[in-house]
Amino acid sequence: MMNMFSDIYSVFWLDLRVMRRHWKSLIATSLVLPLLYLVAFGYGLGRGITVDGVSYLSFVIPGIVALTTFSTSFNSASSKLQVDKMYYKSFDELLMSPVSSYAIIIGKALIGVLRGAISAIAIYLAGLALAPTLLVNPLLFLMLTLLSCFVFALFGVMVALIIASHHGMSNFSTLVILPMTFLCGTFFSLNELPSIAKVVLYFLPLTHSAELLRSTVLGLSFPWLSFVGLLIFGVAFFIGCIFALKKSSV
Repeated sequence: MMNMFSDIYSVFWLDLRVMRRHWKSLIATSLVLPLLYLVAFGYGLGRGITVDGVSYLSFVIPGIVALTTFSTSFNSASSKLQVDKMYYKSFDELLMSPVSSYAIIIGKALIGVLRGAISAIAIYLAGLALAPTLLVNPLLFLMLTLLSCFVFALFGVMVALIIASHHGMSNFSTLVILPMTFLCGTFFSLNELPSIAKVVLYFLPLTHSAELLRSTVLGLSFPWLSFVGLLIFGVAFFIGCIFALKKSSV
């Protein structure tokens, strides 16, 4: 077990060194789009509007936090892994090292978890400045944020292992990531949708993250279905990473 943790840390440390050199620009670029969403949708368009009995600003802030965990964790994990595979070829060296597949997957995902958690917490603090009445259980909020980041980082690792080109990743982002950004209940209530549409959206992981964080921040009943759903997605992405990694090693 100690060898596993040591291997995970070794893989994570390689990416962490890069982040330490460029941490200011990396964090700044991760915050630009969520802050624009927060100002434009929450503060600009949402003033005076209520959704599900709360102000739209209070409603949209946890959705944007969930979106931040999704976009930052996914992009951080997938882009770093693709660069290592395609340009530096350091990933090939990692595959030849005596490090287990589990350690490689988790270690590569952790950089996405770290950047996603930092960005999400920063966005939430900015949201508190606009809506200071938001309720939150700090420990539960942090745990759910980290869970979301880890699931989405595993998603990024899996996609980066499967897709072998920047063009393919660009197409994937346009066809999958972008629709999820706007359709998973981050900016609107799923209660306004037809039942069939709600069922479809519950097959997307970002929907569950938004539901979990929104219930925590607004003091609503805990959505156990979304919690279990997010765990299932995490397990599925991890298994997908294992199969994709074994294919890469052949």
